[in-house]
Amino acid sequence: MPPIPAVSAASVGPFTCPRPHRVAVIASRPVSLFNLAVPELLLLKVEVDGRPGYEVELCTPDPGPVTTSGSADVVIRSGLDAVDRADTVIVAGTGAAEDPDPRVLEALRSAARAGKRVASVCTGAFLLAAAGLLDGRHATTYWAYTGQFAEKYPDVLVQPDVLYVQDGRILTSSGYAAGIDLCLHLVRTDYGAAVANAVARLALVAPVRPGGQAQFTDTPLPAETGTSLAETRAWAMTRLDQPLTLTDLARHASVSVRTLSRRFHAETGLTPLQWLLHQRLERARELLETTTLPVDQVARASGLGTADSLRQHLLRRVGLTPSDYRATFTRLPAA
Repeated sequence: MPPIPAVSAASVGPFTCPRPHRVAVIASRPVSLFNLAVPELLLLKVEVDGRPGYEVELCTPDPGPVTTSGSADVVIRSGLDAVDRADTVIVAGTGAAEDPDPRVLEALRSAARAGKRVASVCTGAFLLAAAGLLDGRHATTYWAYTGQFAEKYPDVLVQPDVLYVQDGRILTSSGYAAGIDLCLHLVRTDYGAAVANAVARLALVAPVRPGGQAQFTDTPLPAETGTSLAETRAWAMTRLDQPLTLTDLARHASVSVRTLSRRFHAETGLTPLQWLLHQRLERARELLETTTLPVDQVARASGLGTADSLRQHLLRRVGLTPSDYRATFTRLPAA
């Protein structure tokens, strides 16, 4: 599987317009009700300086009742002209992935030509591919459809076992809960890690997860205990500024290092050390956004050791140095 390309935060965010960021969510019948609801539920929780960070408009080719993939229909009042008003366009998953509405495809092409950010959740990636927006790009979709997706669109660089992928201004995610991860990633890109993690807490979901995390678990938890490592992860989160080894984590979980590594990967899709690095980078980003601590103190407080180590990891992750990241995403009032 090709590596996920690094994306420069400077090229895709943050959102600096004084009005809320406008998002159009396209419902192509039969639409996934869950996919359709997630962007509005999460993005409307964003507040920046006491003002809403987003306006979300649901739209469809023929306004009115729209069938879903479940037992309930929804009424959507806006047509595809909502795409023209949007800064970001999200295509919800649909049961009509093999027979996309040409009006939706043209709306997506128009959005891409205008330089808008375009994203999909679940089988919505089929519509982006049918519109020609994914040719030569890295992309993903719900894991059960990745084989079909790769066969139908051979020019797409399909990554079958990740939560979401960003390639320039085009984003795709897997299905169901991965849509939550995608939306939190959008918030973090637009308004920073502190805002995204605050939204995650309000929504009672996990903080922003890395896009390269696996979509699904091949290895079930051991049947003899049925226990998870959630308590150990929570314990580690309160000690990110301290040296933590595999032995420390295994001792807290009362398991061997080998069992810890196996269960950790089964539950998170990451190794324990990969998970720790991600959490430490998230802590560093919040501190850069919300405090005036010197960079070396941010590095120590987040467990990354030195300012040089923080700089290397942040450059690799978001394409910005700590000082540039702070200047871009600070949540502190100007002096």
